[in-house]
Amino acid sequence: MAALGGDGLRLLSVSRPERQPESAALGGPGPGLCCWVSVFSCLSLACSYVGSLYVWKSELPRDHPAVIKRRFTSVLVVSSLSPLCVLLWRELTGIQILFLGPLMQLSMDCPCDLADGLKVVLAPRSWARCLTDMRWLRNQVIAPLTEELVFRACMLPMLAPCTGLGPAVFTCPLFFGVAHFHHIFEQLRFRQSSVGSIFLSAAFQFSYTAVFGAYTAFLFIRTGHLIGPVLCHSFCNYMGFPAVCAALEHPQRRPLLAGYALGVGLFLLLLQPLTDPKLYGSLPLCALLERAGDSEAPLCS
Repeated sequence: MAALGGDGLRLLSVSRPERQPESAALGGPGPGLCCWVSVFSCLSLACSYVGSLYVWKSELPRDHPAVIKRRFTSVLVVSSLSPLCVLLWRELTGIQILFLGPLMQLSMDCPCDLADGLKVVLAPRSWARCLTDMRWLRNQVIAPLTEELVFRACMLPMLAPCTGLGPAVFTCPLFFGVAHFHHIFEQLRFRQSSVGSIFLSAAFQFSYTAVFGAYTAFLFIRTGHLIGPVLCHSFCNYMGFPAVCAALEHPQRRPLLAGYALGVGLFLLLLQPLTDPKLYGSLPLCALLERAGDSEAPLCS
């Protein structure tokens, strides 16, 4: 995946040796057309990813192993074809620190001690069970790999020449957030909650995934590789949204809230130094903008 996010995209996005104006480099008559093509391309990619989940007719819920296996096939096919969309478009136009508080909360509430916990984590039998668990594979492996490839590695190179790197960080995640709205249909179909609760949950999920998408987009631009966003995505899927309300009512509330505050503070403090582009070599998106005539992208330095 690092090759897909780094060298693979470098080959796709930096293919012309001479410097050209933006409109000429993108194959369009002007930046206005380029922006419409970029946005439409990203929307089409998002619709293709979500639409591939529904090519199989089934009366079973999304968590059924048979449904998960079929959807694995769909998203892997779409993700494999997504880099070709970037090539076609060219022709046409530190997260664990942030979760310090939740990790402390998890350790406090865990019935086993540290030694027992490490034995469980390192046991081959535990990993074997995970690899045969369809929901675990979906949440920790397939979804992070395919979603980061499609919604970050393929969309950002199409948006950045149009919007610039900074706006692209906040525009690209909107497609990622909207792509999660399809969960509404299944929740309504199986009547998992009231209509109001379902739509409220969808709005919250859109906000959360959009913010997370902005972070992984920033991470992808600053490092030039996909492995970081994929690992962060997998970790966040495992942790879920921090249980702040439970932390406020926890018996050890003060040290726990201090851990939450310390995690957020350290995350903000170390975000720039740990993603310094000098640590990661040549950045494909920055090179793409240089080819398009924009050599002053602040995220590239």
